[in-house]
Amino acid sequence: MPNILIINGPNLNLIGTREKTVYGDTSYESIMADAVAYGSELGLAVEHVQSNSEGALIDIIHRAPGKYAGAIINPGGYTHTSVALRDAIASVSIPFVEVHLSNIHAREDFRKTSLTAPVSVGQISGFGKHAYRLGLMAVKGVLEG
Repeated sequence: MPNILIINGPNLNLIGTREKTVYGDTSYESIMADAVAYGSELGLAVEHVQSNSEGALIDIIHRAPGKYAGAIINPGGYTHTSVALRDAIASVSIPFVEVHLSNIHAREDFRKTSLTAPVSVGQISGFGKHAYRLGLMAVKGVLEG
């Protein structure tokens, strides 16, 4: 069973209580529990982490190869600002799928540019709590070729 890591960036721990009209009212814990359960249904062993610190996220990415076959990342606000996070993803040898709960392309102009999408195998955006399920299906498909 391939190991998959879900990496969540800043403020995502507040899903369910933060800007409910944008991110929904399902809690972060519930969304992650669903992702772990759905991953198991797909034959994937899913773990998840969340950090509000850019450096911690980079360290997590650097440690992923050899332990995980692939990763899903929701970089949060770092999507649009972090060259360092983009470089970390590009520097490791596992596939990343970028996910976002909201449709970043239908929001403020500054959110329409993702620095991390070009070094990911794909991006899923705008499907709310289902984004992680779609991300798991995508990473599984990439791994299976």
